[in-house]
Amino acid sequence: MKVRIGIGSLPTPATGDGGFAELVDEMEARGIDSLWLPDLVGTDSVDALTGMAFAVGRTRSLKVGTGVLVLPGRNPALVAAQLASLAALAPKRILPAFGVRPARARERQLYPVPDGKRAAVFEEALVVVRRLLAEERVTHHGEFFDLDDATIGPRPPGRLDLWLGGRAPVGLERIGRLADGWLGSFVTPAEAAECRETIERAAAAAGREIEEDHYGTNLAVVPPEATAAQVEAAVAASLDRRPDVDPQKIVAHGWAEARDRIREYVDAGLTKFVVRPATPVASWQGFLDAFDQELRPLET
Repeated sequence: MKVRIGIGSLPTPATGDGGFAELVDEMEARGIDSLWLPDLVGTDSVDALTGMAFAVGRTRSLKVGTGVLVLPGRNPALVAAQLASLAALAPKRILPAFGVRPARARERQLYPVPDGKRAAVFEEALVVVRRLLAEERVTHHGEFFDLDDATIGPRPPGRLDLWLGGRAPVGLERIGRLADGWLGSFVTPAEAAECRETIERAAAAAGREIEEDHYGTNLAVVPPEATAAQVEAAVAASLDRRPDVDPQKIVAHGWAEARDRIREYVDAGLTKFVVRPATPVASWQGFLDAFDQELRPLET
């Protein structure tokens, strides 16, 4: 199985020196596997789908993913059309991963769905996206979406894998039934192994099989130069997401710990990783230098 390590959530302004274009160019020049863009509204982060198009348009090998794109509240036919165009323009370099809800609660109003129906909307929207990407014409009459003889273009070459995030049992079961891979976050290696087993059981029950190397996770790394206040903020952010887990088990403090953690995840059955800084970094160039030296030797 191929171990691949990408970069996510590096803070870059859209314009100016050291901006998003320079980051994309530098990652391409270094031969880094992938760049993963968060779906954040109301921040300086480049919009995920727009950033994907920009990045693949100026590179030849860099893969670009979403980490993760909120699907409920978006029109699934438009999402499918956008992904199809991206996959046609940059074959084998588009890595869509979807989530049920925004990471930040205050953004949920931006993705409106009927009360109590977010999970149901997500599942139906995912089915619509999948069918439109795979079938010439789609007729679908569900609880939330209606399509008659719908089609999208240009047709993406081959199959476009759709990954999902999440760690709740119902979400893991959904991955087994409907998705092609799992991109976790804020999970320990032991939990990751259990998540993979749950997904595999659900896939088998649905008569499906997920490829062995389609399991991965995000990994937050505290750079060695982080201040005490920044480390404290990173610990608080981890506890906010996982109050039930010691932050030491899911946030890597320094590059040596990041290496050890990735090895533990690989032993647990994961092969794809999105590394992101858990604290602000003085420059993304310095973060990439350390990433190259400390983590890329782990790729196989």
